[in-house]
Amino acid sequence: MANHTISFSDEEYKKAAEKWKRELLLMPLFSCQDTLKYMTGMPGVRNALHLGSAESNAQFAPYRSDRKSANTTDVKYRTLRTYFGNACEDFEPNAYITTLLGEGAAFLGDGQAKAPSAKLVLACVAKSLGAHLNDVLFSAKRKDDGNTTADLFNGWDTIADNEITAGNISVAKGNLLELDDVIDNSNAVDVAKMIERKADPHLRKLDKFLFCDPAFADAYNDNYLLTHSGISYNTKFNQAFVEGSNNKTTIVPLDCLAGTDKYFLTPKSNMLYGYDSMSDVEKIVVDRFSPWVLTFAAAMFFGTEFYTVDKRFLQVVKLKSE
Repeated sequence: MANHTISFSDEEYKKAAEKWKRELLLMPLFSCQDTLKYMTGMPGVRNALHLGSAESNAQFAPYRSDRKSANTTDVKYRTLRTYFGNACEDFEPNAYITTLLGEGAAFLGDGQAKAPSAKLVLACVAKSLGAHLNDVLFSAKRKDDGNTTADLFNGWDTIADNEITAGNISVAKGNLLELDDVIDNSNAVDVAKMIERKADPHLRKLDKFLFCDPAFADAYNDNYLLTHSGISYNTKFNQAFVEGSNNKTTIVPLDCLAGTDKYFLTPKSNMLYGYDSMSDVEKIVVDRFSPWVLTFAAAMFFGTEFYTVDKRFLQVVKLKSE
């Protein structure tokens, strides 16, 4: 490899950016797949998508000939908002080519390349632009005049805070559980079992995730090992499911929840993230404005939301601070 020189013209980069625009715009999301694989993506969302969920109290009663129809159906709407953001990144092509030569990987998943192409170099740049997105998927808070990814949209934690303030998530409504004890490796299993048992019966029946920080998963494994050492099915250290959930609740520790004050118990279908990738508004442009570097400019939509905050689909767990 050291004896070979690989280079591409500015025109080749420009053509690759145009031809592979959609795939390149998805690269920041590929950077987040360790987290987003537990969520539900909603493509084609530009600005807002209104989501409706219906609840009815209709029921049979003893026969009566004069019984009249009663409208007990309540349709509640939530809005998945995506926000338009952009980035402008200078990059030195040879540095990325060297990286790709070492990795020998096809970043767009088409498996066709052993050596870099202009497309793969741009994919590598686009992927690096998405590196910060995963860190703020929960904690991001929209600021119109912001300058970072954390300012682009409202993450799930921020949305939950807003709903708690508005009274839509509360102990009274059954979708908020406030812990009385600080979690450690002496009580983590009991806490997880309590979270499961305090959930609404409908939620308990669903396949769902307990989104938590890595510290909780570590504490749960430590505590589980101590309390279940004599049980024959305890054949591995990492326990994927909450004890007593009938394998319905999977513990999902996320690096982006490190230091959080809330956990979330909910199915994959309730954790939505929206993006566009289909319209001409989103763009990727590559050009040269200085002798040694190219500029990669991209614009895209992104946002998160809960499909519903109904207790049958969501339980927010408020941790007790030390």
